[in-house]
Amino acid sequence: MRADRLLRLMHLLQRHGTLPAARLAELLEVSERTVLRDMDALSAAGVPVFAQRGRGGGCGLVEGYRTDVSGLTTGEAQALFLWGGRDAASELGLGPELGNALAKLAATVPTGAMQEADALASVLVVDRRRWFAAVEEVPVLPVLREAASAGRRVRLRYASAGGEPPTTRTVDPYGLVENAGRWYLLAAHRGERRTYRVSRILDAVGLADPARRPADLDLAHEWAESRRSLEVGESIELDVAVDPAALEVFRRLASFQVVSGTTPQALPPVDGDDRVRLRLTMRARRQAMGLLLTFGGSVELLGPGDLRAELVATARATLALHTT
Repeated sequence: MRADRLLRLMHLLQRHGTLPAARLAELLEVSERTVLRDMDALSAAGVPVFAQRGRGGGCGLVEGYRTDVSGLTTGEAQALFLWGGRDAASELGLGPELGNALAKLAATVPTGAMQEADALASVLVVDRRRWFAAVEEVPVLPVLREAASAGRRVRLRYASAGGEPPTTRTVDPYGLVENAGRWYLLAAHRGERRTYRVSRILDAVGLADPARRPADLDLAHEWAESRRSLEVGESIELDVAVDPAALEVFRRLASFQVVSGTTPQALPPVDGDDRVRLRLTMRARRQAMGLLLTFGGSVELLGPGDLRAELVATARATLALHTT
């Protein structure tokens, strides 16, 4: 809408002072001719704007035309404009809205505070993805966001982790959770609480039917309970002996896979063995196997015995496959 574009134009000029018409056209995603027409419209409305042609020219506001009404401190401005949820807003389908909101707010932030926020932004990058993890595609996220916000049911086509054919189900959405770059939908299916990984939702359709949700729903509590039940149900406790040269890397990689809230515990050393002995609780058996195989002879699994037997069998099968 033109009214919104005029407001954005004024905010850009308030923040930057003077900008070339070409740059304004790029930021507003319109033509330079449209920018100049909008400048005329602002002037007719009484906003003291100007446009100068030639070298050093551009579009701008008369110096001093600025209203510092937000009252934001330097730290508050830095926190707001460096909010780590910008990627999340984009995935939720709210990226342009967030950009517009910040642009409007920037026009009211005191100049000094805004300069400090820009300075911090130039030396800080927020990356929420796990190491070595591929970026997950979540095209259905805006549909889920709209349905959860409106309190409407959703029909999903979902591919489970086990490789079974996708199934269709109708759920009552509780809300969405972003965890380390991965999105999850908390919902009820036939009255039972379920957690769905959004990247496995192949299709989603919002329905007109109102969702059935507990009146006292606390999404943060629901997520904590869901995560705890998943981790405890699949977890496995390991005793390992780690070569000192591999200890730092092993601790770092293991930290991504242990049950949340737990840390590796030191075990008593054995005379004549300089390896570091640890006890740790892994989220899942398959993750534990992968971690141990990664380190080869640098990490020995001391227990449990059944996992050690499975590890030996897997290593022998791998060796046979690659030596034939």
